Amino acid sequence: MATLTVPPVPPTPRDDAMQLYRAFKGFGCDTTAVINILAHRDATQRAYLQQEYKATYAEELSKRLISELSGKLETAVLLWMHDPAGRDATIIRQCLAVDMNFEGATEVICSRTPSQLQYLKQIYHSKFGVYLEHDIEATTSGDLKKILLAYVSTPRPEGPEVNREIAQKDAKVLYKAGEKKLGTDEKAFVHIFSERSGAHLAAISSYYHDMYGHKLNKAIKNETSGIFAHALLTIFQCAVNPAKYFAKVLHKAMKGLGTNDTTLIRVIVTRTEIDMQYIKAEYLKKYKKTLNDAVHSETSGHYRAFLLALLGPNH
Repeated sequence: MATLTVPPVPPTPRDDAMQLYRAFKGFGCDTTAVINILAHRDATQRAYLQQEYKATYAEELSKRLISELSGKLETAVLLWMHDPAGRDATIIRQCLAVDMNFEGATEVICSRTPSQLQYLKQIYHSKFGVYLEHDIEATTSGDLKKILLAYVSTPRPEGPEVNREIAQKDAKVLYKAGEKKLGTDEKAFVHIFSERSGAHLAAISSYYHDMYGHKLNKAIKNETSGIFAHALLTIFQCAVNPAKYFAKVLHKAMKGLGTNDTTLIRVIVTRTEIDMQYIKAEYLKKYKKTLNDAVHSETSGHYRAFLLALLGPNH
């Protein structure tokens, strides 16, 4: 469930465009007004608003936002203005080609459904003139490269149907490939994790637990390492409980000294319109503190106001 709150009778794109234009005019920008509009419009409304703004003022709204906003607020708002697939493509491209942030790229790729990935690959190519597979090939290496390439190019079923027999067999294969042998047969992990549906992986996990007395994610942590392990755990945890996975990612981003704002922005902006309500519930359950309170204590100013507006009421 989304946490985005939209006015019961939203203003027309033209009204929004005029309000924004007014907020930009004069000395300094009325940032509060900008946040109040943009943080309460869904993807479709944001797309219409951008078209309207360009038609009326002969200028890209995103360009205007770049000149009016700065810092972390600018990063968050610009990311928010994309449609979901375009945003994912932008994040992955930035992570792979610019920041070498393989953890971020892996999180986005490995938490998306096969149909989301199909669409994402088309958008990626039309936006950047290069195939996603090519960028993965050029920037990553080793087992991480293998799992990401397999994951973005293998069509997987998305339904709830599970073949119990195959799931049980897969659990045995993973045990033999990991805990039972000296060293790890990464190939077996890549094969099963890139070809099986989320429901199937969840079934493998419960068979694994029944047969070997502990969870599959424990085996992944023990048998694999680094970003390859992160990719497997992302695929696995998003198959079982995506909200719990993202609650952990957010907690890690805010834990200890300093905040990983890149992660904080990425997760809040990409999940607000999908399942942020569930992520907030998981966060509260696990860390005995609301996500809103955590974000409030780690951020400040307009940047804080924008993120909290996306997160909705504090509960």
